[in-house]
Amino acid sequence: MENSIRILIVDDQVNTCKSLQAILKKSGYYSEYTLKAEEALRKAQAEHFDIVITDIRMPGMDGMQLLEELKKARPNLMVIMITGYATIKSAVEAIQKGAYDYLPKPFTPDEVRVIIERASERVRLESENILLRQQLQSQRSFENIIGSSPALQRVFEMIQKVAGGDSNILLTGETGTGKELVARAIHDRSGRREKPFQPINCGSLAEGVLESELFGHVKGAFTGAVVTRKGLIEAADGGTIFFDEITETSSAFQVKLLRVIQEGEFMRVGDTQPIRVDIRIIAATNRDLEKAVGQREFRQDLYYRLKGIAIQLPPLRNRADDIPLLAYHFLRKYRGNRKPEQIEPQALKALQAYKWPGNVRELEHIIEYALSMAEGDTIRISDLPEEFMNRVADRVAGPESWMSAPFGEAKDEFEKLYITRILEESNWNISEASRKAQMFRQNLQQKIRKYGIKVEDEKEGKKEEP
Repeated sequence: MENSIRILIVDDQVNTCKSLQAILKKSGYYSEYTLKAEEALRKAQAEHFDIVITDIRMPGMDGMQLLEELKKARPNLMVIMITGYATIKSAVEAIQKGAYDYLPKPFTPDEVRVIIERASERVRLESENILLRQQLQSQRSFENIIGSSPALQRVFEMIQKVAGGDSNILLTGETGTGKELVARAIHDRSGRREKPFQPINCGSLAEGVLESELFGHVKGAFTGAVVTRKGLIEAADGGTIFFDEITETSSAFQVKLLRVIQEGEFMRVGDTQPIRVDIRIIAATNRDLEKAVGQREFRQDLYYRLKGIAIQLPPLRNRADDIPLLAYHFLRKYRGNRKPEQIEPQALKALQAYKWPGNVRELEHIIEYALSMAEGDTIRISDLPEEFMNRVADRVAGPESWMSAPFGEAKDEFEKLYITRILEESNWNISEASRKAQMFRQNLQQKIRKYGIKVEDEKEGKKEEP
């Protein structure tokens, strides 16, 4: 089966080149070879290759010099060093200088396939990372509203169309879909952008506090009102007020808000003199507002005043293609000085399989958690929260039995299987296995003890084989 990975082989021994090329061809990889490092450098600069396999010892420019030149030209190129026993020290030095890994001579077809599959997976991950960064870059005009799905593109179009006017706007959608971000985007593209944008969460304030916060009060209006205080509506004059969870307000408050919309004026609490104000109102709710009107939980006249223009925000489960973009956005937002720069495909698959009742806000919290758990440069599926994996396990189940187990059991089973296979590939040499797994030797030994893997017994068994 062909794939898109292109490999360049560099060795002064033609038999080695042809042997590697035959192994790669059987696994579906395209490859070319050259006998000189100088020619390899020219080819790598003129053509696209994803992986270079090069011998360390060659006449003229050797593999180490080639590595340095390749890394200058293409820092992300995967370079694998071919080494004999006598040059193992040089191979370690090469890895410190940016080589991906080394292939010891003599090598078997399985050893070649394993190392190339790992390098290819890394190439694909890097490519996806670059593509996602490019897509994120294209979203800059909408700040933190991340996505390229058709459902979100329709929201972007509506923002562009309505921003320039003064009509009131009603945003509807589930909790966590980004209603305040949309409200800010509308304000920032409007003629009011130089004036204040004032968000108010109606559900977080008690009725009396909400009224005082919005309309202000005069001295002596109530106990504790020792000075006259300007309210948020007055402070936002000329700008935009965003009422989140508008359905959580009382009928009495809705009457006063209706007056602001109809007459463009209000009165401070305890005052008798109206104050003129020029504001644009954007309201939001996660409830069915028409149903609330029918049940007399929300005033019909205010509903029609607010619903000058209605924009429905799609839930995250309806735009699964946006999840990788959002995940990488939050990774960069919370990464700081931590190592992780990418997310493995299995983890992205799990994220895309989930229903996301908490929408974008829930995804943000998941990525923030995973960043804290990750130990290497990649967020892995094992770094995702246990309760998340318990809910999503049945949606990402594969043929492996551990994929349908509770998260704790699945993680242990996977780790045991993974470590056993790495040890088998390394002929039960713990140092070699720790290098392949990119783990500290002490950490690997702890895992071996935890899962009761009998390394010494396996070594003895190998010795006894005829």
